[in-house]
Amino acid sequence: MKKVEAIIRPERLSAVREVLDKNGFPGMSATEIKGRGRQKGVSLQWRAGDYKVEFLPKVKLEVVVEDGDADRIVDLICDAAHTGEAGDGKIFVYPVVDVVRVRTKERGSGAV
Repeated sequence: MKKVEAIIRPERLSAVREVLDKNGFPGMSATEIKGRGRQKGVSLQWRAGDYKVEFLPKVKLEVVVEDGDADRIVDLICDAAHTGEAGDGKIFVYPVVDVVRVRTKERGSGAV
């Protein structure tokens, strides 16, 4: 199994959720986070002058899937989250050693 962790723009979450749901991947977790990448935040102007926002709002989306589905999930997320601008996000893929369903203690891919 693999854990696909995507850091995306908050405004793209709905589109990503819809495309994953439509393609048979309804299970996911989403967490509101703040972060920064190469763009190093943004500079804004206000009446009092310029100021810099160092950390921008992002969403961390986590999905655990069978090994064979990981590349497909990555492609679906990339397509749905893409705007072409800096700050579109990153996707990380990790191996998952085991999964346990708390209610039944079922283990492995059946617990996902």
